[in-house]
Amino acid sequence: MKIPLGEVRGRIDHLAADMARRRLFVAELGNDSMAVIDVDTWVVAHRIQCLREPQGVAYAPGADIVLVANARDGTIERFRGADLAPLGPTSLDAAADNLRPDPAGGGVVWVGHGGAGHGAPGGGGGLTALDAASGRPAGASIPLAAHPESFQLEAGGPRAFVNIPGAGGAIAVLDRAARRHVATWSVPGLGANFPMALDESRGRLFVAFREPAALAVLDLKDGSVLGRLPLSGDADDLFLDAHRCRLYAVCGEGAVDVFEDQPAPETPGSGRGPAPSPHRIARVPTAVGARTGLFVPELDRLFVAARAGPHGPAAIWVFQPDPPP
Repeated sequence: MKIPLGEVRGRIDHLAADMARRRLFVAELGNDSMAVIDVDTWVVAHRIQCLREPQGVAYAPGADIVLVANARDGTIERFRGADLAPLGPTSLDAAADNLRPDPAGGGVVWVGHGGAGHGAPGGGGGLTALDAASGRPAGASIPLAAHPESFQLEAGGPRAFVNIPGAGGAIAVLDRAARRHVATWSVPGLGANFPMALDESRGRLFVAFREPAALAVLDLKDGSVLGRLPLSGDADDLFLDAHRCRLYAVCGEGAVDVFEDQPAPETPGSGRGPAPSPHRIARVPTAVGARTGLFVPELDRLFVAARAGPHGPAAIWVFQPDPPP
């Protein structure tokens, strides 16, 4: 199924969901707008205009606030959840990008910002916690070597894991509570790391690289590389489907790569638990340039954003995964 976005030009970036009101938010970067989709009727119910290259979007349920990160001027716009009334901007610096609500709640949303953006070198970046209700920073920013791309936040600990492609493909490990850098991980021979997914329950971090295209599996204890897998090109979003033990990599080459991540049988007498054994089980065709999306477990749907092109007008493509085994 496809949800038409109408006359939307240019690149489409990240998505977020508000399941209490059954809405999907779409950052239409090239159109300077954000679409609001009703997931019961599958239509665009509202569109917020006059944004400035919106990249990241997040919904903070505790505060009932929608936040949008603008790349052009580094501001974070806030909108009231009930009626999407504007609440005013927070100014950070250039290239505000990904947004993540803190798993501890409290209405805190983390923002990746600074640097040149899009993985290019051009000055340092940072990770900043914002109080969604007030828009004010909740503590000091954590400095980074370059612009941060995707990052993930531990629920059972204070760490944040941050992709920094502009720093030679580094993965920064931060302590959110102490506001400090604690380690730098990397995968030899791989660079341009943009999306990542966290499997906290099984102690692993999945990182997708573009140069060359590969999916790396890292141990959360020390960043050691547990595996490297082939991947379609230009990945920009990566999601864990914990119910099915699967990963979905949204790749701008024109495909969603599906990896099955069932544990291997335990070796008798080893005294150790099952070892992870991810492998690609499908390559689902999409459209060239469709490299962002969102997996929403509550809807059991994967949404993929396709910009206008030879395949047709701009739309959100909706996929329902196969039933779990």
